[in-house]
Formats: sequence, C-alpha cells, structure tokens
Amino acid sequence: MALVKPIIYQVVGYQNSGKTTFILKLIEVLKSEGIKSVTIKHHGHGGRPDVVPQKDSTKHLKAGALAALVEGDGRLVLQADESFLTLDEQIRFMDFFKPDIILIEGHKKQTYPKLLILRNENDLSLISNVTNIKAVLVWTHALINVVREQLEVPVFHIFEENAMTEISKELIKLAHVIGEIGN
Repeated sequence: MALVKPIIYQVVGYQNSGKTTFILKLIEVLKSEGIKSVTIKHHGHGGRPDVVPQKDSTKHLKAGALAALVEGDGRLVLQADESFLTLDEQIRFMDFFKPDIILIEGHKKQTYPKLLILRNENDLSLISNVTNIKAVLVWTHALINVVREQLEVPVFHIFEENAMTEISKELIKLAHVIGEIGN
C-alpha cells in the first residue's frame, strides 16, 4: 500500500457476505489501538438509503434543501439529496475528520487496497473482477486452496480469529508509519 494519509482500505464482497460485521469488529480493534477511522458505505441495494421520516432534517430535505446537518452533544449527522459525489469526493469530505484510516464498504470497481470476502464458489468471479486484493476471507474451507491457487495474498476462513489479527495488525502498522512520517 502507498504511504498516504489517511490509509484507504476497502472491504468488498457480495450482499450478505459479512462486510459490515467485519468492518464493525475492525473499527473496534483499531480504536483500541488508538487508530482513528471513518467509514464510507456504498448503498448497493438499489434506490436511496433510508432516512428517518419525521425528523426535522428529513423535512428540510423534502422542502428542497440540498443538505441538512444536525449537531448535538458532539454528534454530527449529515443528510444530503441530489448529491452524487464520486468516491474520491466522499473521501475528501471524510478527510475533514483527520482519520488515520478510511474504511470503505463496497465500491468493488475502485482500485484502493482491499479485503475480498467470498461466501461460496459462485463468488469466485470477483477474483478476476476486483483489483488490488490484499487479503481474502472465505466462508467455506474448500475455497481456501482454490483462492490460493489464483492469488498470492493471505487467505483466511471467516471465523478464523487470526484473520482479524493479521489484517488489523497490518493496518495499525501502516497507520503508525504514516503517523511518524507526518510528524
């Protein structure tokens, strides 16, 4: 991975492969090590993401506001309509928060370093359709050797505790190196 701050790391796979669950655990590990992270999630289910209908910010959007920002007790919530930001623009936006790592869930076609999650044999096509794969998680033990024949990256079973350890260790190491370069 290039030594650029913040580190950008994607977690990709098909729907219900475990991307969100893995990212949640990764955020906890990173936080416990003093690493600041932000996330960007691609809503790949079609249509717009849900918003809470009766909140003032949603009412502002329905009235025609392009964006509505709500702040309270240190929490900031932003909703925006008709805002078709590219992933790079979203990354620049999140950089405002000065994270050490930006975790991106989805956006398979982007070229950032990524963890690929494969549920079964039907997902193997992702190996040739996704670039810059740094590690792979699989749901079936039978896929481990199949993936290792095609890629020279670490391959773990989804429930292998070592998977989180190894992936987070690499990200933490990079965050510390970049932090030292920036100082």
